[in-house]
Amino acid sequence: MKRFASIVMMSGLAFVATAAMAQQQPVRDISAKRHPNLARAQHQTDAAYKSIVAAQQANEFDLGGHAQKAKELLDQANQELKQAAEVSNANH
Repeated sequence: MKRFASIVMMSGLAFVATAAMAQQQPVRDISAKRHPNLARAQHQTDAAYKSIVAAQQANEFDLGGHAQKAKELLDQANQELKQAAEVSNANH
């Protein structure tokens, strides 16, 4: 019975982690043809975000809130990159 409870708990944790990642993960939506450097930076913020999610899962989310803060900052950076691309589009 303990084993079944552990399996259910771990499945639930994996589901919650996946749902949290899907809700907040930065979107890569900068054209690599028009803005190769900004698109690469956006790809790197996405990769960093995924690495933080993996670190949270490996540590059962016990990182003192710092990993969550880093994910929020990466999302903010992603939004700034998108705005930079939009400004460039408007000026050219």
